[in-house]
Amino acid sequence: MSKKNISRRTFNQLLGAAGAATAVGLAAPSVMAAGKGRVVVIGGGFGGATAANYLKQFDPSLDVTMIEPNKTFVTCPFSNTVIGGLNDISFITQSFDGLRARGVNVVHDMVTMIDAAKKEVTLSSGKTIYFDRCIVSPGIDFKYEAIEGNSAALAETMPHAWKAGPQTSLLRKQLEAMPNGGTFLISPPPNPFRCPPGPGERISLVANYFKQHKPKSKIIVLDPKQKFSKQGLFKEGWAKLYPGMIDYRHQSDDGVVLRVDGDKKTLYTDFGEVTGDVVNLIPAQKAGKIAAIAGLTNDQGWCPINQQTFESTIHKNIHVIGDASVSTPMPKSGFAASTQAKICAGAVVAMLKGEAPGTPKFANTCYSLVSADYGISVAMVYGFADGHITKIKGSGGLSPTGASDSFRKQEANYAEGWYKSITKDIWG
Repeated sequence: MSKKNISRRTFNQLLGAAGAATAVGLAAPSVMAAGKGRVVVIGGGFGGATAANYLKQFDPSLDVTMIEPNKTFVTCPFSNTVIGGLNDISFITQSFDGLRARGVNVVHDMVTMIDAAKKEVTLSSGKTIYFDRCIVSPGIDFKYEAIEGNSAALAETMPHAWKAGPQTSLLRKQLEAMPNGGTFLISPPPNPFRCPPGPGERISLVANYFKQHKPKSKIIVLDPKQKFSKQGLFKEGWAKLYPGMIDYRHQSDDGVVLRVDGDKKTLYTDFGEVTGDVVNLIPAQKAGKIAAIAGLTNDQGWCPINQQTFESTIHKNIHVIGDASVSTPMPKSGFAASTQAKICAGAVVAMLKGEAPGTPKFANTCYSLVSADYGISVAMVYGFADGHITKIKGSGGLSPTGASDSFRKQEANYAEGWYKSITKDIWG
């Protein structure tokens, strides 16, 4: 049985909320001198809410405005537990009251334009907000056009559920209505995309639901990739818990979807067609819409950045964090977005005072549930060298293969502990 390079408990302690600033290579807020400045943060998710929170912690004198259209934020992490029936949607719904209590001005509106030259943000209400620096955390948008027949309208009846909220609840309701003996058809997206292990976890927790409530049902996966995150660990768990239930087809065995017929609930490949009672077609992805409108994206649809400060390499004084940013080798995950937000907040505070930003360190950990009592994880620590984020050799690691039931249960407990800890740190 393989072993981690660092223990899970040690890694969790490193990433605990109380030590969050020092864990990612920032000075503690108490030693940061107060400054003046206006910072606008766009987006209230893992990246945006963390940035707003830590800007006020690092420099309480800053005027920080966070713009988020939704009154609450529903997290993608742990949304698969809602789809699989382990939790209610309220479990993954976060309030912004904690940010308001910390002095963040939370504005519920939609950003329609960011003008880098004028340093202003325009809202759908017509209001204009000025900034000295702007942090953009827009999440993802979808390339529906990549598959013939797909569209945003189709997603209202054939949910991708890759933005948590109404789509999460819709997919859950469709699974509940599905007959015992029916087929759940899922097609993960091509790289790069938000939360690489997410499809594997979704498949697992849907299988867990079927095992308990609809044991005659099956799952067919059409994956355009040849391999996926934590593949060995997921497939080990599926063989043990859900034998014969999951038919996983990769790129090499006709997993590439070319066309969809929503009325027939059918996905078409080069060599055939597959119909499901419930179809979960997850589109290819790109940076959130406002990033493209503001001219922050490259020809692949993502936002190139200075990886030390997360300042856009296209527009000065605008920083992009989280899923939308080109921050390879870090994955597009909620934890990565939060880590990047802390680094970015520290850099913005320093730059507003005319000081050089520090050398960052980053971390990421990602838990996945194969069942309620079966968890797996991957972790990595990152440094910064020669202008780029780099993996620190020998850090992090994967859950071991062949682990005992008690070990898997402990990892599942760690997963819930991680979720509660990080959401409390961000939203309070």
